[in-house]
Amino acid sequence: MKRSELFFSALQVPVDFAMIILAAISAFAIRNVPEILALKPKLYNFPFDIYLKISLMVAPLFLLIYALEGLYDIRSTRKFWKETLKIFTATSIGLVIIIVAIFLKREWFSSRFIILAAWGLATFYVVIARYLIHLVQKWLLRNRGIGVHCVLLIGRNGRMNTISAIIRHNKNLGYKVIEQIDTASVHTIKGIKQEKGIDEIILCNPSVTDDEQEKLIDYCAIHNVKYKYIPTTLQTSKFELGVFSGQPLIEVRNTPLDGWGRISKRIFDIVASVLGIILTSPIMLVTAIAIRLDSCGPVIYKNKRIGSGGKEFFVYKFRYFKDEFCISKENPKLEEALRLEQELIKKQSVRKGPLYKIKKDPRKTRVGNFIEKYSIDELPQFFNVLFGTMSMAGPRPHQKREVEKYMEYHRRLLTIKPGLTGMAQVSGRSDLDFEDEYKLDLFYIENWSLWLDIQICLKTIGVLFRKRRNL
Repeated sequence: MKRSELFFSALQVPVDFAMIILAAISAFAIRNVPEILALKPKLYNFPFDIYLKISLMVAPLFLLIYALEGLYDIRSTRKFWKETLKIFTATSIGLVIIIVAIFLKREWFSSRFIILAAWGLATFYVVIARYLIHLVQKWLLRNRGIGVHCVLLIGRNGRMNTISAIIRHNKNLGYKVIEQIDTASVHTIKGIKQEKGIDEIILCNPSVTDDEQEKLIDYCAIHNVKYKYIPTTLQTSKFELGVFSGQPLIEVRNTPLDGWGRISKRIFDIVASVLGIILTSPIMLVTAIAIRLDSCGPVIYKNKRIGSGGKEFFVYKFRYFKDEFCISKENPKLEEALRLEQELIKKQSVRKGPLYKIKKDPRKTRVGNFIEKYSIDELPQFFNVLFGTMSMAGPRPHQKREVEKYMEYHRRLLTIKPGLTGMAQVSGRSDLDFEDEYKLDLFYIENWSLWLDIQICLKTIGVLFRKRRNL
């Protein structure tokens, strides 16, 4: 941890303490609010000096809970929304402890309003104070370079070059690439550290031997340098250790979506899709009317896609093409529509790999341009989720002609149900190259959890109506 991070970490303790005491005093000051609202609280005349002493004794309990929740491990690049969630959780735990204590010894204190008000105010004050400190840290990081971690990159390949480019172009990450080398020689690294200083080392070089890596790890441990490495595909797999006939056996797990995992995901899908249908039904109704008034043809377009296990199914979408350009058996001009689409793919596709994305597609209607730009065309897929052909989160379903262009390893995407949204959609939507989309979806498959599904769905709300670049 950098000196600046140690300073701000230590600063948080008295600041949090002050905010908790301020919240307690504020709650006491507004204790008459329930009387105004005719709620008749039990406590009005508790002496302030005794109340303050109790608050001073209780505040360290909250600091201890904050510490156990990891709220004093501070970097200027931390995600503030995660910290806010931790503050809410830790303060709520403290509240529960206080409520239990008062329940066991009611004569100590009996004002429920003051307790609840202090909890809400403490959460608010601590979050605001930490946000201001976070802003100061960010400013110092960007404008003064205070708190920047000097990173040495070992390896020259596509993955390492990508990391180098990201670090160099985004100062908010809090890293500075001091050098990028090919060798893991400790002698070379010693010279770089003496000349430029090293806080962290990131290795991505499969040719480094176990002996070299062991020496490098020892060197980093001795000199307080963080050691990180980009793993191979095998190293990132999920393992399960077992014993077979007295011999240790390691099983590589494809996904946690087995047994109860699959059941819990299906329950979540049903609940979330029903809720989605209810909440978006006014939008879907207006969209259906607009499509009907704008052009001839069906409101819902059924597009054949490949799902779990390679099985075909129909994805429901609001039609955003003119009817004569829709790729479906019901279209009497299907052959002409297919020829036009192939021409547009060759001339105007902006995606690499087996997938295509036609920029400035002339086949769209006026309404279609709008609803696709903001993903409104995909709202009927809530019914796909409800009927069980899709999931709320997962890899996006692709057409048969796209799947036929998959490399063999890409077929891992077909091992689970496709999703209405997914890792790729909240990380770049249709702007990502297929290979990047595949890596994100593979991470999802190997690391699925119900909480991850919830996070993806919440993030989707934020990006749903964001304009796409490649249209």
